Amino acid sequence: MSTTAERDRAPKQDRSRATRQRLLEAAVACLAEHGWAGSTVSVVAERAGVSRGAAQHHFPTREDLFTAAVEYVAEERSTALRDLFPHGAADRRALLRALVDLYTGPLFRAALQLWVAASNEEQLRGRVTELEARVGRETHRIAVDLLGADESRPGVRETVQGFLDMARGLGLANLLTDDTARRERVVSQWAALLDGALG
Repeated sequence: MSTTAERDRAPKQDRSRATRQRLLEAAVACLAEHGWAGSTVSVVAERAGVSRGAAQHHFPTREDLFTAAVEYVAEERSTALRDLFPHGAADRRALLRALVDLYTGPLFRAALQLWVAASNEEQLRGRVTELEARVGRETHRIAVDLLGADESRPGVRETVQGFLDMARGLGLANLLTDDTARRERVVSQWAALLDGALG
């Protein structure tokens, strides 16, 4: 039988988790829209509808907040991608389109802002480098799983990684102009290349 203290603690923990999630989502949106310079803890707290003190309770530093935000959304994105293709992808083009879409949304814009800031700010560089390596490994693992790629075969690992690197490049091109038509042609070409490389 639970005590009154335990019953009181559960709603408090739920509120705390909800506040944390609102802060993470607001941080990604602010970073994508306003860049690093325009994304302060106060701006994020206001957007999330919480006090600056509540934000700092969850994330003591600005770096903590933004690296946690990008990591959180990357995890959500990975889960969503796996959920789209729970048994692998029968339609390779649809899968490749979904992978390329990872690099054209607000998360990619937010991550890019973090990369640029990290290139100039020493205290951020190590954290962002480690985060990017972890997200990159997870994205590669998901792509390999969903493509049913056998990385023990020569060149398969490099082909999959080459596709992901190209997808990132398409994401960069899309930041300045709507690159949808060209992106579609490139994805079709990569689908043909992967059909040959993966069998």
